[in-house]
Amino acid sequence: MTLQEAIVARHSVRQYIEKPLEAEIIRRLNEEIALSNREGKLHIQMVTDEPKAFAGGMAKYGKFSGVSNYLAMVGPKGADEAIGYYGERLVLLAQTLGLNSCWVGLSFRKQPDHYTIADGEKLHCVIALGYGANQGVQHPMRPMEKFIKANIPLPDWFKNGMEAVLLAPTAVNQQKFEFDLVDDHTVVARARFTLIGYGKMDLGIAKYHFEIAAGKENFNWKEA
Repeated sequence: MTLQEAIVARHSVRQYIEKPLEAEIIRRLNEEIALSNREGKLHIQMVTDEPKAFAGGMAKYGKFSGVSNYLAMVGPKGADEAIGYYGERLVLLAQTLGLNSCWVGLSFRKQPDHYTIADGEKLHCVIALGYGANQGVQHPMRPMEKFIKANIPLPDWFKNGMEAVLLAPTAVNQQKFEFDLVDDHTVVARARFTLIGYGKMDLGIAKYHFEIAAGKENFNWKEA
C-alpha cells in the first residue's frame, strides 16, 4: 500500500481486537518515530500493551474499546502543527503496515508512568493504534472550494493535494484551514479560528496530506 492509498483507506477506528502488535511492526514504527523526533524536534513515544489509558469513563463516552497501544504525542509547548504533521506521518505508515488508528484529544486518561515529559514539553494528544474491529467510515466531505483561496488557475498538482486535504482527519471534522495558491509554485496554508481548538494540529495533518498528493517537487510552502 502506498501513502496515497493509505490516505484513502485510512479512517478513524475506535474499537480494536485483542491482538498484540508484531515485533517487526513495532520496530518499523519506532524507527519512524525516532526520525520524526529528530526532524520535528519532538518527543513522540510509543506505548504498547497498556490498556489503562482507555479503560475509564471518558474512553467509554468516546466509544473506545480494546485499545492497548498508542502514540504519546509529546513535544514542546506550541508545537501543535509539528505534532499534527509528524503524527499523521506515523498514522499513514501504520496504515500501510496493516494497522488502524484514531487521533484522540480528550477521551483517555493520562498514564505518566508510561512515557516521559521533559520540562517545557506537554502531552498534546495520543493516537490509538492496533488492529481494528472494523475499518471505520469516511467522514462527510465538503466542497473543495470552501478551503481554497486563489486568484489564478489551479494546476492539477494543487487539485490533487486538496483532494487529499479533504480526507485529512480533524477534531470533530471541523476542517478549519485554508490553502492559498500564491503563484504557480507557492502555497500558503493557514489555520482558521476555532472555538474547539486543535486548529494548528489539524493544519499540520492537512499539510502532510497535501505534500503527499501534490508532490513536494511541484511547490514551496510560504509562511502565512
